Amino acid sequence: MTGTVGRVIDHRHQLSSLALSDAELAAQLVTQAGTLAAQMLAAGLTVDTKTSISDVVSDADKAAESMIVAALALARPDDGVLGEEGAAAPGRRSWVIDPVDGTYNFVSGLPAWCSALALLDGEDLLLGAIFQPTTNELWVGGKGLPVTLNGVQVAPLLDRPLHEVAFSTYLHPPRLVDPHLLNPILAVLQQSATVRMIGSGSVELAAIAAGRLGLWLHADTHPWDWLPGAALVRAAGGVAEVFEHGGHSWHAAGPATAVAQAQQLVLAT
Repeated sequence: MTGTVGRVIDHRHQLSSLALSDAELAAQLVTQAGTLAAQMLAAGLTVDTKTSISDVVSDADKAAESMIVAALALARPDDGVLGEEGAAAPGRRSWVIDPVDGTYNFVSGLPAWCSALALLDGEDLLLGAIFQPTTNELWVGGKGLPVTLNGVQVAPLLDRPLHEVAFSTYLHPPRLVDPHLLNPILAVLQQSATVRMIGSGSVELAAIAAGRLGLWLHADTHPWDWLPGAALVRAAGGVAEVFEHGGHSWHAAGPATAVAQAQQLVLAT
């Protein structure tokens, strides 16, 4: 553990985590990871590209993931981990880690980024936790656990049709040449109230759970970009589903009616 990480989560914090519930532990870890990332951003970062100029990773991503993995090794030693920055260990239960979701926004000075965690028991999605430092918003929710925002329960998600809601997606320029990706998204867009592309899947899905956005539809989403927010949407009374079409896995979340209408439109293209 580096000195920077040690200043954010010391030995006493690690020992106290042993007595926490899974939801409390997740909330603590995403808050500490987001705080660490914000501190490192203020101090200056090294940033590298991964697959493209917009797919970036920073020292903060790596340090925050290392901090979470170290804390889980102490608090939940029998659990596995899967992290965006390479952490991997087997376990019947597994923590899925996105230390900084929306890294392009993060390094560019845009406020839409967060730290996120999900907990799986086999294929069963138990909970999600998301912390957005720029707005000081901590979201927690999951199976049998109503969604809370900074400790206050969020109102249940209202069922709404597609034409009444804002549609959130992402269009990665190199993939726009694939009609099996572009045409379904355009079909859904034409039937929705408006569109928003924020650049952080977990920030967007937390907004879906709160009713701020209406429908989330992305293709071929990584588990760390999907699972934390999907847990929140389900806990808020919405649906979060994955279906196959055109050689792609489509991830849809939101009110049941809007999701069903979007799926029909995708399957019809």
